[in-house]
Amino acid sequence: MTSFPIHTIDTAPEGSRETLRHVRETLGMIPNLAAGMAESPTLLRSFFAVRDLYAQGTMSPIDIQVLSLTNAFENGCEWCMAFHSAAALKEGLSKEDLARLRAGRAPEKSGLQALSDLSRAMVRNRGHVSEEDLEAFYAAGFTRAQALEVVLGAGFSVMANFSGHLVHAPLGAAFEPHAWTRPGSSAGDRLAQTPSAQTPAPTV
Repeated sequence: MTSFPIHTIDTAPEGSRETLRHVRETLGMIPNLAAGMAESPTLLRSFFAVRDLYAQGTMSPIDIQVLSLTNAFENGCEWCMAFHSAAALKEGLSKEDLARLRAGRAPEKSGLQALSDLSRAMVRNRGHVSEEDLEAFYAAGFTRAQALEVVLGAGFSVMANFSGHLVHAPLGAAFEPHAWTRPGSSAGDRLAQTPSAQTPAPTV
């Protein structure tokens, strides 16, 4: 149960309504976490403005999903892990790599592995990464500018992950097949692996 309302366009504060309409038009739905974030028009507008800018960078859609999944694991956001699991499958991430990310491990593909590893180190160490971390990232073909895009991805994730902890939004039918609990509990060990979901989600 959440103490935060899960808004519709009609119940949302006036300052959130235009953004929610844009979300519905672009995603075909209003995810429940966005509907909860709508309680703060400033947060909602900021989140989707950052999302749009992030998508205009040099990271591919799969790169963005790998970063989002890595950050959701490290920040323990169950809602975000479920959402981005569905979105990553839609973008073409393999079920095997998704299972690894849901278990807190990097994908096997070298480029995605380096991307996930850098973001994980960044989140765990509050932005302090070693020269070895950066050299591994560059060796995989990424640039200094893209290292800074990993910072952007971390900031984007924090807005969603921390909001998820506050709002406790229900997953909704589209994302329930991807439900996740951080590994370590019996429920988490059971749900960490990729579920056999039927309905991929729109990308965020």
